[in-house]
Amino acid sequence: MAKSIISSYWCTSSVHLNKKREKSPKTQNGIALLSKKLTSRSNFLSSSTTPIACGTIFSLNSAKVYGTKTKILDINHEIWKFCNVGNLQKAMKLLFMCEKSELDIKSYCNVLQLCAEVKCIEDGKKVHSFIENNGVEVDGVLGSKLVFMYVKCGDLREGRRVFDEVANEKVFLWNMLMNEYAHIGDYKESVDLFCRMIEFGVEPNAYSFSCILKYFGALGSVENGEFVHGCLLKLGFGSDTTVVNSLIAFYFKCGRVESGVKLFGGLCYRDIISWNTMISGYVANGISEKGLEVFVEMLSLGVEVDLATMLCILACCADIESLLVCKAIHCYAAKAGFGEVMKFENTLLDVYSKCGDLDSAIRVFENMSKRSIVSWTSMLSGYARVGKSDKAIQMFHEMVSEGMKPDAFTITRVIHACACSGSLEDGKELHHYVKENGMESSLAVCNALTDMFAKYGSMQDALLVFSSMEAKDIVSWNSLIGGYSKNNQPNEALSLFLEMQDHTRPDGVTVTCILPACASLAALNKGREVHGYILRNGLSTDRFVANALVDMYVKCGALAIAVVLFDMIRVKDLVSCTVMIAGYAMHGFGNEAIATFNKMRQAGVEPTEASFTSILSACTHSGLVEEGWTFFHGMKNECKIDPRLEHYGCMVDLLSRTGRLSEAYKFTKSMPLKPDATIWGALLCGCRMHHDVKLAEQVADHLLELEPENTEYYVLLANTYEEADKWQEIKQLRHKIEPRWIKNRTGCSWIEIKGKVHIFDSSGNGHPEAMKIEFLLKSVRRKMEEQGCSSKLKYTLVNADERQKETSICGHSEKLAMAFGILNLQHGKTIRVTKNSRVCGDCHEMAKFISRNLGREILLRDSNRFHQFKDGSCSCRG
Repeated sequence: MAKSIISSYWCTSSVHLNKKREKSPKTQNGIALLSKKLTSRSNFLSSSTTPIACGTIFSLNSAKVYGTKTKILDINHEIWKFCNVGNLQKAMKLLFMCEKSELDIKSYCNVLQLCAEVKCIEDGKKVHSFIENNGVEVDGVLGSKLVFMYVKCGDLREGRRVFDEVANEKVFLWNMLMNEYAHIGDYKESVDLFCRMIEFGVEPNAYSFSCILKYFGALGSVENGEFVHGCLLKLGFGSDTTVVNSLIAFYFKCGRVESGVKLFGGLCYRDIISWNTMISGYVANGISEKGLEVFVEMLSLGVEVDLATMLCILACCADIESLLVCKAIHCYAAKAGFGEVMKFENTLLDVYSKCGDLDSAIRVFENMSKRSIVSWTSMLSGYARVGKSDKAIQMFHEMVSEGMKPDAFTITRVIHACACSGSLEDGKELHHYVKENGMESSLAVCNALTDMFAKYGSMQDALLVFSSMEAKDIVSWNSLIGGYSKNNQPNEALSLFLEMQDHTRPDGVTVTCILPACASLAALNKGREVHGYILRNGLSTDRFVANALVDMYVKCGALAIAVVLFDMIRVKDLVSCTVMIAGYAMHGFGNEAIATFNKMRQAGVEPTEASFTSILSACTHSGLVEEGWTFFHGMKNECKIDPRLEHYGCMVDLLSRTGRLSEAYKFTKSMPLKPDATIWGALLCGCRMHHDVKLAEQVADHLLELEPENTEYYVLLANTYEEADKWQEIKQLRHKIEPRWIKNRTGCSWIEIKGKVHIFDSSGNGHPEAMKIEFLLKSVRRKMEEQGCSSKLKYTLVNADERQKETSICGHSEKLAMAFGILNLQHGKTIRVTKNSRVCGDCHEMAKFISRNLGREILLRDSNRFHQFKDGSCSCRG
């Protein structure tokens, strides 16, 4: 039959006292035990019981603790005198000179207390060893002092060992241990200690309940917190302001705002902590406007604010980004005497920068009588936040020159600023500073360095930092994988992803980093494996993961799957819609792209520059001229977005492809921005496609002026001449070009089969199945010639035989990849090939022929779009 917790605590039977001296086993389900004890009787609280005050420490002269002694040895008095003046060395020297019989417990406790105060654990251990060697009984008083010494000196493990071996009736020790475990993040152990304390018969005080509520708040354990709420009400703590403040904080921490507000409203006496808890609770739950209302109510009731109040209300200002309120708080704080408190000033300059008023932040910083590392860090963070990375780096150098030693957080902030500045030299200088000052052991610093080098594109430096790290967390792996993906090193990203799984579990960020690598390689099978991992681990509800999946399937050519996944996204954001529009554009589904764009607008999602680039590209690939003009004008007139070069480029490309060359040329000449090579190149392609030699020559002049060494433009112009039978112009063009300028880009294509990516260049000689591939291609060429489908070889400005001419145009690596796919994939399987440049007309014709005569569907992704070949036709419609 269970006893009430209070009657158990006050039980004086010998059996109970002996039980208290035994080591109590760790409670398996402490909360359940507490529930059972507290609900066994309704009359919990005796009128004679009074909670022990929080933080009560033994009085060295208290007869209750040490008992009455009729004689105090002079040696004990001398030790006390040395401890009283803080002379630990003399006190210990005297202690070690004495015999056991000459010392009383107070002397040991005095020396241990001083060890704890000066945090000298080595001397504390020596005293502990002396006690054990002399055979002194470590009872509750001395044991408690030993626990206190170890915990205060930072050795929680040894403190806990001693604690478990002695009888502990002092509630403050239980509270201290609970707090120390919470400090290192071990909230579960804190909760277990609380339950053991109840089982042991030690009555919790207000501080105990405040602690346990804080732990349950950190754990997000609403049910257990509510149970403790009921317990403390039964024990008579319901009107204790300290405990109720903790309850309010707990409910706010768990998102139960209404419960916190109700408790605050029922408080008979509200101290400053009550008000501050309300303000900070509203801020934490994203209701900062309510926090401001509480502050105004405080002022109207004449409640005197403290520094914590001012910091809480500044957090409100930062959250709602209200510069006006921030300045008002600044004025009030200056009048109230907080204006020159460093902690307030540090927070104030940080809030000013978050509210976009960097000038005010600078004034606060310059007027500070004394600056800490936090001041400098807040200021350089403010510069970085508004994009002034160079100024942030300059602030860092000023800080170091003034003798201020940056901590890991400061270094991390300035590394991020370096990453935004794009200066590899600054980044390497900062890396050198980190190594010189022994900060490479900081995980946060190393992660920031890895990310910085990855953003610079210096993956070798990023890998060097990553490899030198003694310990790696999920951020470390994600930074390097994401860096490889963004810097066009997908194979390295995939290899690292596989290695990562031997050390740690990938999360949602990891898969959003690795999916672009799969997309870059068009590695559909790898992408499907990652998709399987996402489903098995419940990551598909993550919005970023869902968007990355859609993008991966789009770029791997599985448009139908991408559409299904896109439709499954419950709340489609700007990224989701833009990815889908771009996907439709790549596959030549212009009308579907327009429908998606219109639905996005109807849903209230405003398009950005990237959105308009995607929709204009969709119009280009589908030849939708009128629709293209509508979006282009709507971009400027309705959405107030000034077109950039890529938008003008889409329109020039659209007009050129549809044969409106004169209109395209006039549009290019009238642009408010200077046309780049991409825009003139699109117009030159249109001239060649529609055989406009005269305009091609004018356009080529602009191109050769911008990029004189780019051979693609010479080839395009030569092809235009050839198709117009202008052989003399071809000859002149050849003599005009110096041979050393001709540097043909190496064509490269790849295909994924059974999880392995096979890469082909123009020769294909290095592949194990090169002979089989060549035999198949010869067979296909022969059949094309028999059926009169052999395409005309284009002029390449290279003096060589016909075979060399053909190879020098684009490498024709896609032909090799297609042939390899035919040889190794079952009939009925789609052949998926990716190329790093545009597909040429010859390869395009061969792919059409294969799809018709061999009955194979081919999906070819070049640098511009997808080409889906089926039954002798292509989705690009020529």
